[in-house]
Amino acid sequence: MEPMERIRLSRDVVCTMVPSGQKVLASKDTPVELMQALGGSFTIKARGHLLRVEGKDADALGKEPPPQPELPENASDGDVEEMVWEQLRGVFDPEIPINIVDLGLVYKVKVESLPVAGRRVEVDMTLTAPGCGMGGVIASDAHQRIMEIPTIEEAAVELVFDPPWSREMMSDEAKLATGMF
Repeated sequence: MEPMERIRLSRDVVCTMVPSGQKVLASKDTPVELMQALGGSFTIKARGHLLRVEGKDADALGKEPPPQPELPENASDGDVEEMVWEQLRGVFDPEIPINIVDLGLVYKVKVESLPVAGRRVEVDMTLTAPGCGMGGVIASDAHQRIMEIPTIEEAAVELVFDPPWSREMMSDEAKLATGMF
């Protein structure tokens, strides 16, 4: 196992505790270990606690924020749906280094044009366990990533638990990465 990167926070940053989902303030100059940097967010370890740092706060870790998605002007609803799926592949559970699409957590993506301008996206997703404390954080991250897409005016991400998630919903790559093949 490779050693984790050690960093001192360059400024105060609001983080999310893993797995409770509680917001906490990590102070400037706090020494942290970078545990995971996937999908534009970061999981750090500070004073024995795992914390999630949003991509917009990457500078506090001395990192670059993730690039914003771009769409051609004449993009179709199908093009937008592809971009939604791509954005969702950038959403990770802070404890599992696999995106929510490959984990099989996304059940539905629907894109529709709004009457005046822009588009609305609806997503149904689940969690690996209904009591996951990070569920709201993961759903919020999915919503935020979708809203970054040009032409998206509205997005609804709903947590559903029917059908219940099972490992059979995972992609082969995710099964291989977790040793569940």
